[in-house]
Amino acid sequence: MTLKHWALVGGAVACLASFSLSAAPWLEPGDSRARFAAQKLADRGHMDRTVSTWPLMWSTVHNGLEASVSSDQPSVGSAAAYLRFEKEEQAQQGFRGEYSLYGSSEIPGIRGFDQNSLAKAGTAIDLQWQGEVWALGLKPAYADKTDDDKELRLDGSYLAAAAGNWVFGAGAIDRWWGPGWQSSLILSNNARPMPALWVNRNNSHAPEAEWLQWVGPWQFTAFAGQYESDRAVPDAKLIGMRLTFRPVSGLDIGLSRAIMLGGEGRPENASTLWNALIGRDNGQLEEDDPGNQLASIDARYGFGIGQQSMGVYAQMMGEDEAGAFPARKSWLLGADWTTQLLKADQQWFVEYTNTLADDVLGEAMPNITYDHSRYRSGYRYYGRSMAGSFDGDAEAVTLGAFNFFDDGTNLSAKITYARLNKDGVNRTVTPNQDIFYTVPEGDQNIAIIDVGYGTRMLNGWLDLNLQATDKKIEYLGGEKDQWSVGAEWTYRF
Repeated sequence: MTLKHWALVGGAVACLASFSLSAAPWLEPGDSRARFAAQKLADRGHMDRTVSTWPLMWSTVHNGLEASVSSDQPSVGSAAAYLRFEKEEQAQQGFRGEYSLYGSSEIPGIRGFDQNSLAKAGTAIDLQWQGEVWALGLKPAYADKTDDDKELRLDGSYLAAAAGNWVFGAGAIDRWWGPGWQSSLILSNNARPMPALWVNRNNSHAPEAEWLQWVGPWQFTAFAGQYESDRAVPDAKLIGMRLTFRPVSGLDIGLSRAIMLGGEGRPENASTLWNALIGRDNGQLEEDDPGNQLASIDARYGFGIGQQSMGVYAQMMGEDEAGAFPARKSWLLGADWTTQLLKADQQWFVEYTNTLADDVLGEAMPNITYDHSRYRSGYRYYGRSMAGSFDGDAEAVTLGAFNFFDDGTNLSAKITYARLNKDGVNRTVTPNQDIFYTVPEGDQNIAIIDVGYGTRMLNGWLDLNLQATDKKIEYLGGEKDQWSVGAEWTYRF
């Protein structure tokens, strides 16, 4: 196909598929088509920006995207057209909104980048306004039969303002840090978003100073939030920071850190924060230890191959520190690639995850990853891991594919083989019986199939999804059904 044809097709696809995107001034994790488009353009050299930190700012997208895509690369035409159309729809000043209605037979225990609802039924209205400096999102929602006993929610609501090349905000928004499609070892959308204050760079262009230009395009984001009260240590605080940079074309490097500190009965003054930031913990201060820390390093190298693109990636996360580097390590390894078959775009990936500390290179140390001796409810929010989709002490391999038809519909399929809670022991404290703790109990071998389909319906967008397991998964909160069948309809106005 010619570039002109793909541009026309991409515009039509965007018109049909735009219902799946949030109206926020950034791209939220969850839209696999947008991630496919941004990543493919970056891999083929048409968008020189890092794409492993989500939300992905619209300023980063449209300032990084080349004004024209070479006519000898028709394979990128639909991706470029999709992002440009969405930029015109979503990155403009003014008011917009969405109404959604959803229901499912079971809340899936396993989520990936392409998330699904964390309630069996519900409805929400998403109202967005964007000005020259300020942006506001209000998303009141009612959720029925939830895993956390919270029916009224404001997930996705925020207030943000731009100052120079920085955006400051407050609210509860989803994040995804890392190159994985099925998991992130440090921060993902597996759990509900935590209310927080945050700051991040708006346009991730390269430094202007000559002595720093080797860094290439770079992004920095940081947030500070608070956990729920129903925990072993109520109202603990969480600080997260991530720096990504692109020193050579196609290579994205990410450095992330998460710090749990404070809470009821724990110190949380200025000196505690300083000791946490400089890493003065791991028993050095005994009972006054500032908290629990996780750190990760990830890298992805993407490149063009023929008319398509491919990438290889890795992420390493440590629960402790030794010699200024992460220790007690978990690993994620993967590869992804694109194809164009039967007048459609495909995104494929294969991904291996091991969250049993030091199981890959060393002697396995169970009950370390996402757990802690003082913060005994672990690195979890309302009972769900804030990072790895399979929680700690798990080993899994996933093969996934997304198919984006030229009429706007999409189809996805994933198959996973996993061993959950490999040592069969659990030390997670579960103080609230009204919360379903999605923490695997006992050593379990599981096969998981996910299938999704999205299409236009009744002037809105309909997403259908299915998750099935070969047996019921046992969690600390109880069993999950083997079948989860769900549907969500969204109308944009």
